[in-house]
Amino acid sequence: MAFFDLPQDQLESYRPTRTEPADFDAFWSGTLTAARQHPLDARFDSIDSGLQLIETYDVTFNGYGGQPIKAWFLKPSGATGPLPCVVEYNGYGGGRGFAFERMLYAAAGYAYLFMDTRGQGSAWGSGGHTPDIAPDGDSPQHPGFMTRGVLDPRTYYYRRLFTDAVRAVEAVRSRADVDAARVAVTGGSQGGGIALAAAGLVPDLAGCLPDVPFLCGYRRATEITDKHPYFEISLYCRIHRDQVDTVFNTLSYFDGWNFAARAKAPALFSVGLMDDICPPSTVFAAFNHYAQERKEIRVYPYNNHEGGQGFHDSAKLEFLKGVLQ
Repeated sequence: MAFFDLPQDQLESYRPTRTEPADFDAFWSGTLTAARQHPLDARFDSIDSGLQLIETYDVTFNGYGGQPIKAWFLKPSGATGPLPCVVEYNGYGGGRGFAFERMLYAAAGYAYLFMDTRGQGSAWGSGGHTPDIAPDGDSPQHPGFMTRGVLDPRTYYYRRLFTDAVRAVEAVRSRADVDAARVAVTGGSQGGGIALAAAGLVPDLAGCLPDVPFLCGYRRATEITDKHPYFEISLYCRIHRDQVDTVFNTLSYFDGWNFAARAKAPALFSVGLMDDICPPSTVFAAFNHYAQERKEIRVYPYNNHEGGQGFHDSAKLEFLKGVLQ
């Protein structure tokens, strides 16, 4: 894929007007208050994952609607803490897989929680273990998750998932061996978008590291790329011609640009300038709207949605030293 979006000099200053519902903050405050009416009931069961230098725990906590969400929790063997912690969210279609696939941050000395993604885990990777339950009702959708319940923000899929993400932070903070003041969130693609949502909803995170973030600038994305998953929205609107405004009104409650404008944690973004899945302009807009002044973005000019891969992992470890230690 060649360059297709704005030139880099224009991307660096690209800060389009955000579409934000008047009740955005009330909607999310009410959503989280309702979720907290259910006990968190975070359970960390020690398991033998075959790793001798890393302790592994099979985690269950209650997310949206009090529904059980799975996760992995890892930490250096024998570490008593309280340890700084990294919470990671997964890319679109993936599940938590095996614990031994997630060793980087524990090997670097951090406590680490990797959250399973409700309803996902069957598109790539090693599977997931958390079903999606829609207690608020649903509506017709295009296959996938982007239009599940999209006619009303109260029923939209990502309301449940973003709530799970906040509760995941609360779950690790419930542990005596985790330093609640030193928790950072990260993820790539969908995981990056979820990390932005968490940073906008949890005011006292120590860091936010969204890699090539998805779920940002939905309308802009659907106008300049025909790649999935954004294309799911386009296909839905192609059929439901009379519901386009309703769809994008719902999506405005879940736009990474709006969460970025509320984020207070230091941030490290990444972007690939040839990324036709999460177009560069949508990522730069999230970065430019990001409220915390302590922020940086690593640009990978000749990379698509894979971004910086190992190069960026190295950058993230260096960044975490500055915000967690």
